[in-house]
Amino acid sequence: MKDVRRVLVVLPSVLALVTVASAQTPAPQLPTFRTAVSVVSLNVTVQDHSANYISGLKPEDFAVFEDGVRQDVRFCESASVPIDLIVLLDTSASMADKIDLVHDAADGFLNTLRPGDRGAIVGFSDNVRILQPLTEDRGALVHAVASIQAHGNTALDDALYIALKEFGQAARRNGQVRRQAIAVLSDGQDTSSMVSFDDVLAVARKMGVNIYTVGLQSAAQINQIREDTGRRYLSEGDYTLKTLARETGALAFFPTAKELKAVYGTIAGELAHQYSIGYVPANPQPDGRFHQVVVQILSRPGLRPRTRLGYTADGNL
Repeated sequence: MKDVRRVLVVLPSVLALVTVASAQTPAPQLPTFRTAVSVVSLNVTVQDHSANYISGLKPEDFAVFEDGVRQDVRFCESASVPIDLIVLLDTSASMADKIDLVHDAADGFLNTLRPGDRGAIVGFSDNVRILQPLTEDRGALVHAVASIQAHGNTALDDALYIALKEFGQAARRNGQVRRQAIAVLSDGQDTSSMVSFDDVLAVARKMGVNIYTVGLQSAAQINQIREDTGRRYLSEGDYTLKTLARETGALAFFPTAKELKAVYGTIAGELAHQYSIGYVPANPQPDGRFHQVVVQILSRPGLRPRTRLGYTADGNL
């Protein structure tokens, strides 16, 4: 197994590679929610049977169960909660012929951020570079995307691990209520990470971050799927992307580079319709166990809520 300690040692030097395009402006005053004990935060997407997003639900419409026991919901809000969107972009050599399409699609994605939302840009190849920390400065984000060049191998797991560690706790440092999402783009399997997928999944289970995964496919791969009567045989890399999205309540996509802009638009639409729910566990002990979470819509049982499958209780939710 790869040595996790190596990443923990190099993490400070990786984060030191942050580039800031411009001075940060003071953030506006945002709503806060504080309690004496840890709050489990859920980003919840609600759709009907036709996959239409449902808005206008009230706190009393939701029921949250942890390990089968109904919980006391302390906070429930919808679109007014600001978003932290962390965009992870594969910059390995295999992306060279797709970089222009990635630039264009990522710029459009960032343009969906609203006043009060923040974005961050992380590039990864042999190493991980935080090209732009969280900011509301749209120009700084676009500049960071434009700086991306393709070279080297693919350290996908390292990038996810570092992004979760660096950004997954940002909203908790000052008690602000924010929704957090990571959108990670890659065109191949991990080839150079120092941590494993199991390490990434363990960290993801402690955070309330949706991880939307986008595995770029070549036209030849798509044609092969069509020839095989629509069947898709997942590679090891594709399987990990689907698993990570499902565990965190997000979605996995496998488009061609030309379809990337539409995929980013789908993710942006979902983020715009999510609900933020917070509850204090009936059993708040940091016992190190994985606790299963289920959300139901009591008033309209036909609706389909989606959120993370649960969390690991170690005092860092």
